[in-house]
Parts: sequence; structure tokens; C-alpha cells
Amino acid sequence: MVKTRNLFISHSWTYGDAYDRLCGLLNAAPYFSYRNYSVPSNDPIHNAQNQRLLRAAIERQMTPCHVVVIIAGVYATYSKWINEEISLAKTGFLYAKPVLAITPWGAQRISAEVRQAADLVVGWNTSSIVQGIRALSP
Repeated sequence: MVKTRNLFISHSWTYGDAYDRLCGLLNAAPYFSYRNYSVPSNDPIHNAQNQRLLRAAIERQMTPCHVVVIIAGVYATYSKWINEEISLAKTGFLYAKPVLAITPWGAQRISAEVRQAADLVVGWNTSSIVQGIRALSP
């Protein structure tokens, strides 16, 4: 029986194609099951009336998650919300949520903030990503 991992996949809505590709990799991974608690751009949370409500909605999404997965492109350095999600993962719960950073396909560098917050950094391939998730959520 395959354990189902609850994942919050942090990503920039501006770079939704990377998010879609990552979900495609995870969906195709053999012997791997997950529930996606992330907030895609078409989710009503995206239209929260203010930042406090958006943060509260993200916190609710993140609550049941075993691992926070971050697509760690350099753009993440400049994303207020990715930094908010890191803060929530590390300090917003009784126990910190482990953070898995994924180096985007073809990227030479990743965000220094994400690298520092990550419990583990993996490359952009299905095997590494799944192994990383399993390592952080035994």
C-alpha cells in the first residue's frame, strides 16, 4: 500500500507552467500518491479581499500538509507570498513543516532565501522529487 503524502506546492502564479509541469511529474510517478493542497491561480483564494485573509487561507491549506514543496527559481527571491509561505511553514504551526526546494529545470541558481529555508534541495526530475518528499515525510 502506498502512503499518500499531503503537499502544499508553493509557486508563483506568474510561473504557473512550472507548477503544471511539476504536478504532471508527480501524477506520473510510479508508486507515489499525494494530495495537492496548493493554491493555483484559478482558486477563489486568489481573490481574497486583503492580505490578511489570503494569509489565513494559505495557512488553512497548509495545515494538513506533510511537506511544503517550493519551486525555487530565482524569481522566488522577489515573491512576497513565497516568503510568507516559508514563514508559515517554519513558524506558523506547533511543529515546523519541512520544506523541499526544487531547482527548476535548466536553472543554474535558486533563491538564496529558499535554499536557506529548505530542509532538502533536489533537482528537477521525478525520482529526486519523490525521494525528497518521502525523506521529509517518512
